[in-house]
Amino acid sequence: MQCKRDLEMLLSKCQSVNMSSYPYDINEQCLIVRLSPELATLPFECGNTDGDKDLEDFFHNQAIHFSKERLGQTYCLIDNNGEVAELVAFFTVSNDSIKTTFIPKKAVNKIERKIPGRKHLHTYPAVLLGRLGVNKKYQGREYFIGQQIINYIKIWFSEDDNKTGCRFLVVDAYNKQTVLDFYERNKFKFLYADEETERTEQHIPNDAETIYTRHMFLDLLHTEVLIRPIV
Repeated sequence: MQCKRDLEMLLSKCQSVNMSSYPYDINEQCLIVRLSPELATLPFECGNTDGDKDLEDFFHNQAIHFSKERLGQTYCLIDNNGEVAELVAFFTVSNDSIKTTFIPKKAVNKIERKIPGRKHLHTYPAVLLGRLGVNKKYQGREYFIGQQIINYIKIWFSEDDNKTGCRFLVVDAYNKQTVLDFYERNKFKFLYADEETERTEQHIPNDAETIYTRHMFLDLLHTEVLIRPIV
């Protein structure tokens, strides 16, 4: 019940932000609820790539287990406007951190640039956006679902009544140009300047042709909510 009240309060806060520029406003068209075993059986397809299939498998077969074991909580966007309920999208969040002792000095400078005070920390609290999947029916510029979900998470974790300290939103983005472009449009920055630096710092073998994901982050206190679609 507490989770439901919290989500209702958050939805009210999101609605107070003018999102009318979005052609499909998730605050008006969707219910946002925590994943249940029943919801995990809803049809969901998000594409044909290996990454897409990984997202589909996670939603149907792993997300409930993650929730029970407190490894991550998954939330669903449900459209009830038609004859049957449709799963528009889902996202999974969990606790994380950025450990400055394990990243290059240039990356540390990017992290600490807007944090006042002479005494900086070795670890900064963050929330990990572990999964973000959008139903292929709701993908594209008619909807901007992914961008709106990022907005939702920004508001959720930057509110004063957030239950724990949380300064950054981080993601391990699939190393695919369209995916990286999406996160950059939504104001994420690369933690490592380039793939070679990330490969070295993360001890990824040189015989791997490419790295599978790129570490990206945004500062929740200094990143605005995007109130209109960014193409």
